[in-house]
Amino acid sequence: MSSPSATSNPLSILARKRKTKKKHFVQQKVEVFRASDPVLSVLMWGVNHSINDLSQVPVPVMLLPDDFKASTKIKVNNHLFNKENLPGQFKFKDYCPQVFRNLRERFGIEDQDFQHIVTCHGNTMLPQFLAMYRVTVESEDTYLLVMRNMFSHRLHVHRKYDLKGSRVSREASFKEKVKELPTFKDVDFRNNMQKVYVSDEEKEKIMDKLNRDIEFLVRMRIMDYSLLLGIHDVERAEREEEEEEMESTDEEEEEDENGLAPTPGSVSPEGISGYMNSFKPMGPGEFDPYVDVYAIQSAVGAPHREVYFMGLIDVLTQYDTKKKAAHAAKAVKHGAGAEISTVHPEQYAKRFLEFITKIFA
Repeated sequence: MSSPSATSNPLSILARKRKTKKKHFVQQKVEVFRASDPVLSVLMWGVNHSINDLSQVPVPVMLLPDDFKASTKIKVNNHLFNKENLPGQFKFKDYCPQVFRNLRERFGIEDQDFQHIVTCHGNTMLPQFLAMYRVTVESEDTYLLVMRNMFSHRLHVHRKYDLKGSRVSREASFKEKVKELPTFKDVDFRNNMQKVYVSDEEKEKIMDKLNRDIEFLVRMRIMDYSLLLGIHDVERAEREEEEEEMESTDEEEEEDENGLAPTPGSVSPEGISGYMNSFKPMGPGEFDPYVDVYAIQSAVGAPHREVYFMGLIDVLTQYDTKKKAAHAAKAVKHGAGAEISTVHPEQYAKRFLEFITKIFA
């Protein structure tokens, strides 16, 4: 969620862990950050540089106020090595490195895991923020906040809901519409008669965590958050895997007939992520709770074999003067008794928890 040296290849690290796959990788003398986007290339370079620098600094006994204001910057001019993948000039800024190192430690994310998260892929349902950076390429600043993926690199999510507990119908944005997997809303959840089938024990754990998290958000005057619910259909995944295996067998037979064979040392376009997805030692619907910290198995005897991924998102909107003005304007327009989407943090939390309680079977 020990770090490799600056000259190691992350692909070779994975290969050493799984010796049966070692023949598919070629050891390289220097680390190559392969990305078509120069911003992503600089990010990968900067994260590796930052982690290596931090490893030379002792972990402080306690965080001080200045740690929450600190930052480190590096400017690179006429960068000669790796020029095929990195721009000649760029800047990289790491915000609050000691603070985010402390957070990663609390979330159980080791340095090597964090570097793999950036390149490919707790007892809370809040987002796990791992680092914050600024990348400058061609005088253009890009701000990046790195957080742990709430979904799985292995189990495909077949349905996705963004739940707020609102009765107000909202049309999906253009960005949401063009996504391969549509994000459904509260009204869709009701209309589809969707339910989450978990055991009573799991439900109690979920609601305990959720209540603590929401209490914290109310204290911080945060609102407009939602519950991201991803559903992995185990039986559908089994069917899809069988179909893929049949297609793969047909392709291999065709290659054999044509005298074709995979090129030694080749790597799939997906890189590390593709390799991890291709190595599946677990059974259908199984996951590692240390890696997929937001995943929950459906209850034994549930009508559908499913895995649920549940976490809070969009938790950075404060109830400020602008929100108060919007609330007052809508109250005037719709009347005091009408339900409106902009409410106080306490009201928002109450409505949200009431709705989430009802999503379970």
